[in-house]
Amino acid sequence: MIYRACSYLFLSIVLLFPAFLSAQTSTIRESLPIESSALGKTVEYNIYLPSGYETSNRSYPVLYLLHGYTDDEIGWTQFGEVQQITDVASASLAVTDMIIVMPDAGVSWYINSHDGKVNYEDFFIQELIPHVDETYRTRPAKEFRAVAGLSMGGYGTLIMATKYSELFTAAAPLSAAVFLDEEITEMPQENWDNALGTPFGEGLEGEDRLTDHYRENSIIDIMASEDPEKLNTVDYYIDCGDDDFLIRGNMELYSTMIQNEINAEFRVRNGAHTWDYWRTALPDVLEFVSARFHR
Repeated sequence: MIYRACSYLFLSIVLLFPAFLSAQTSTIRESLPIESSALGKTVEYNIYLPSGYETSNRSYPVLYLLHGYTDDEIGWTQFGEVQQITDVASASLAVTDMIIVMPDAGVSWYINSHDGKVNYEDFFIQELIPHVDETYRTRPAKEFRAVAGLSMGGYGTLIMATKYSELFTAAAPLSAAVFLDEEITEMPQENWDNALGTPFGEGLEGEDRLTDHYRENSIIDIMASEDPEKLNTVDYYIDCGDDDFLIRGNMELYSTMIQNEINAEFRVRNGAHTWDYWRTALPDVLEFVSARFHR
């Protein structure tokens, strides 16, 4: 009888094990549509749902993970391996389970353009975040919302965290596209028009590029002039490779934050402006924001 009971128990475990594994699997949903009034078009986003999301009633903190210039909502899932990296970190209990939202931003630089034709900032704050909170089981409070991103997305991370500090508890820009004034004024015209023309104005040359709109969206200017008490309600994790062409801007950003008594963790590691660098940064980003969710 004991042998038969053990056999039944073993058989039950074997039969249930696949279902257990299925329940523990995270999910990536790709290119989901959201209609945007601010942009006058459909915007797509990818979303990572942690293991257990489909079978539990639990609510989760949210990380908004922003792509770089010329990428889209698929960048972090295809090249950044966000699912595999997050699954490993979560399974090791190094980070708490979280929802990760990866929206397409085109080449908007995550701000409202100078001419009012591309209002991505309005879309992000007024439409995307409410849509995510209404559609998924999130914990819709500042203490459980963070933002991170690479390159153009690192710039967008800083824009969202500084302009809307009441919405985010942590910000982790990687290789953020932060430029010195001299880098802007001396940038080749083709580079300016192709990369920065949409948000700031095509055809501008030299110091004419440093418009009021540019200044209002200059991260270094914001860090130098904004109330430190307000900015310090967000925890910052800044990471840029020592061989990255954006290292000067990131170092100036951190120096400005020190002068204005804005707290931040600053990392300079061996590496350049590559997916290899950002993939190795992601586990630390997840741990950083997870620690802020726990406080």
